[in-house]
Amino acid sequence: MFTESDRDQVFHALAHTTRRAILDHLRDDPGLSVGKLASNFDVTRIAIMSHIGVLERANLIVSEKDGRTRRLYLNAVPIQQIHERWTDQYSSHFASRLTSIKHAAENAAKGEMNHDRASESRR
Repeated sequence: MFTESDRDQVFHALAHTTRRAILDHLRDDPGLSVGKLASNFDVTRIAIMSHIGVLERANLIVSEKDGRTRRLYLNAVPIQQIHERWTDQYSSHFASRLTSIKHAAENAAKGEMNHDRASESRR
């Protein structure tokens, strides 16, 4: 079950530019080693390890040992869960309002067209 605490950890993890860039690298190149990943950034390996820790606690990345190498993979499920359980609620709230606005705009446009036609026929 995806809890409020889980959601907070995901938002916290995604709040930092470097962590989002790490996720982008792992999306594009699954199974990157920590060393290879760290070489993409102009920060210390310790800083990257700290970011990896935050991402792992948020369950956004998983790692596996391959001999002495640690391979990293993106886990997009927590992001999808936020989308499904959080943004969809907001989307559905505004979808009905947007539909109403669309219909009102279409009706107003039809009314103007009918008014213009009526004006032209009187000339």
